[in-house]
Amino acid sequence: MVSELDQLKADLLTLPPESRAELAQSLVASLDETTDDDVEGLWISEILRRDAEVRAGTAKLKSADQVIREARDLLRCLK
Repeated sequence: MVSELDQLKADLLTLPPESRAELAQSLVASLDETTDDDVEGLWISEILRRDAEVRAGTAKLKSADQVIREARDLLRCLK
């Protein structure tokens, strides 16, 4: 037996790509509206802490070139 959700998904997959993209964007946006205030507050605290470390000169900073090099190395490992 096909569930209501499965039937809905099958129907929606018949839409043209542009319509599916618009629907996907709307669905993702609807999830973003349900943020957890505690998490938001924790992220703000973390941002402020890191900013204070940078301003105080106690943060260990990396150059953009080094960060890009490390990211590329990590991505090569994932292949």
